[in-house]
Amino acid sequence: MKEYGILTNGIAAAILMATATFSAQAQFKSGYAELEDSETISALREHISTISAASMEGRLAGSEGERATAEYVSDVLKEYGIDVLSGKDGEAFGIRQDNGDTLTSRNVVAFLQGSDPKLFKNYIVIGARMDNLGIGSMTVNGRKVEKNYYGANGNASGLAMMLELAKMLETNKLLLRRSVLFIGFGASCQTFSGSWYFLNRSFSDVANIDAMINLDMVGTGSLGFYAYTASNADLNQQLNAEASKLQPITPQIVGQEPYPSDHRSFYGKDIPSVYFTTGIYPEHDTERDTQSIIDYDTMERELEYVYNFTVSLANGPKPAFRPSEAKGSGRAIPYYDCDVKPTFFGHSDPRFFLTKWVYSYLKYPKEAVNQGIQGNVQVSFIIDEDGKVKDAKVVRSADPLLDAEAVKVISASPDWKPGMSGGKRVKSEMTLYVEFRLEKKGTFGIKKHEN
Repeated sequence: MKEYGILTNGIAAAILMATATFSAQAQFKSGYAELEDSETISALREHISTISAASMEGRLAGSEGERATAEYVSDVLKEYGIDVLSGKDGEAFGIRQDNGDTLTSRNVVAFLQGSDPKLFKNYIVIGARMDNLGIGSMTVNGRKVEKNYYGANGNASGLAMMLELAKMLETNKLLLRRSVLFIGFGASCQTFSGSWYFLNRSFSDVANIDAMINLDMVGTGSLGFYAYTASNADLNQQLNAEASKLQPITPQIVGQEPYPSDHRSFYGKDIPSVYFTTGIYPEHDTERDTQSIIDYDTMERELEYVYNFTVSLANGPKPAFRPSEAKGSGRAIPYYDCDVKPTFFGHSDPRFFLTKWVYSYLKYPKEAVNQGIQGNVQVSFIIDEDGKVKDAKVVRSADPLLDAEAVKVISASPDWKPGMSGGKRVKSEMTLYVEFRLEKKGTFGIKKHEN
């Protein structure tokens, strides 16, 4: 594995030196009916089966399973004719942990050059997270039991779609004016560390990224297919334009973020981004997230839509970044966009807050237990300039009983050390999931998921 500095220069040099050699026989198969359905679904199935295999042990950031996933993604991209710029098993980077240790994760970065003499120096990024929750343990009837969080939909499905999208774009690369970067992000569950690292440490040409497409949890299409742009008018217009064409499926444009993911890092760099997802699903962050829940037929239709949208995005005008709230306006900014993130008793990782405060004091409402109610409550709150928690509110409801308890506990939080931006204390906004899960009648377990 090359060292970081050498690899960074290698990525820049590889892109600048890439030549535009094209297959004269590349033909675009127009229309869903002409696709080789069985071949596409077979490839998606193979990718998801491999990435979510038990041997990957849930792909925890920094684990051998994450490294093996990076190697698999690299091998497939090479097989599909894409220039992989990050080495056999990805570009390694370190994450300093609260205990002083350094966790080593990695990104996979690959490149497909555009055909326009001028626009090929501009990029569309297509990304998907590689890591998941790893192996968890719990006590059942006094016995320790390990659970493998396979992550077939979260996010082997997004990686599989990215790989097959890369194959389709390479086959039809003459249609692309801009260049495309394909990135498998490591340590996404670690507050989107891989995407942050790519934008702030690894890639020197961030100013020329015109747009980003994020693929995260796209395998349960029977529950819906969504596109989130943070209300970007240009991207919404392009999504609507694609929907007006003959498409096998079209996403529903939503104004509320379905789930936090790596597109947030790109928003932090003022890069217009669209997030394609099928949303939260019952098996999310459980050992039941296996290949059996994947709706491959719908996933294939989603793939064709995303392909058509990508071609339009790569060839159309550059979308403008129009944030709903201007930076420096005095309003709360996302915690991940702070120069210095807010900390809870010295820890900036939201998981520490969930573990040490939320899940220590959360009480499962008795009525919810009696009715068998469980689920995830998404809560946002403000950490003001004095570190006080304010304005906690439900962003995504599970049930009024659970919602009220989650908001109550978060609102009672001790003071934080506030975030800083530009050398000044700022209001920051944090959003996290509080999970209520019944284990058996009369008892409950509460499992966290942060963002």
